[in-house]
Amino acid sequence: MSDNNSNSNQSSTTNNKEDRPKLKILAFHGYRQNGTLFKGKIGSFRKTVSKYAQLYFISATHKVFNEEGGGDEDSRSWWFNAEDNTFSGKCLGGPAIGFEDTLRLIEGVVKEYGPFDGFMGFSQGACLVGLLAAMQQKGYLPYTFKFAIFASGFRSGSLVHKGFYDEDIDLPSLHVYGESDSIIPKEMSESLINLFIKPVVAEHSGGHYVACSGSIKDAYLDFLHDRFQDIFEDPEKNNKRNP
Repeated sequence: MSDNNSNSNQSSTTNNKEDRPKLKILAFHGYRQNGTLFKGKIGSFRKTVSKYAQLYFISATHKVFNEEGGGDEDSRSWWFNAEDNTFSGKCLGGPAIGFEDTLRLIEGVVKEYGPFDGFMGFSQGACLVGLLAAMQQKGYLPYTFKFAIFASGFRSGSLVHKGFYDEDIDLPSLHVYGESDSIIPKEMSESLINLFIKPVVAEHSGGHYVACSGSIKDAYLDFLHDRFQDIFEDPEKNNKRNP
């Protein structure tokens, strides 16, 4: 993990105004974003969940190259699904270039800053969290997380990822998506949702962004309240979290 990613992790915490534990959530940005940009874009979400959670932001390792062939430090991708090192959520049957690098990055972050109670992702980051949830279900990960939050999530169309989606995922999950999202249409989000055994779903009328107002805000709070009780107030689960 680079120093920049490390700094993104450490700078993402919110002030702890109450003497109470907080859920630790690792946040994954979307395509052509990075941890710092993503943190800045979801201020309302960060403020809403701060009652229950402490967020950590990291940046993907892969630079997104511009038309001139140069890499943009601010634009990152968790992997590429086209041979020209680009990514599209609607691409089916492509590769997953750099995905193993991303898995190693996350493993390192969890070792240094974890364990994390939950993962949260937006767009490509949400697709990544879905893959991690499916891999955890199969016992493929060297770490665990106890819940997931998806904003504009979808299934990966990469061929090497297809086998991860062949069984139901038993993990508490909240799925938020926009009815008018043209980048990740709601049918794509619903396809991911269908993998989870007991998903909580919150639809808003907007497009491709992390919504956080009205009923969506309430959905975040209700979901995290339940996870807080599961992890910190249930003795059996709390003992498992802190062996």
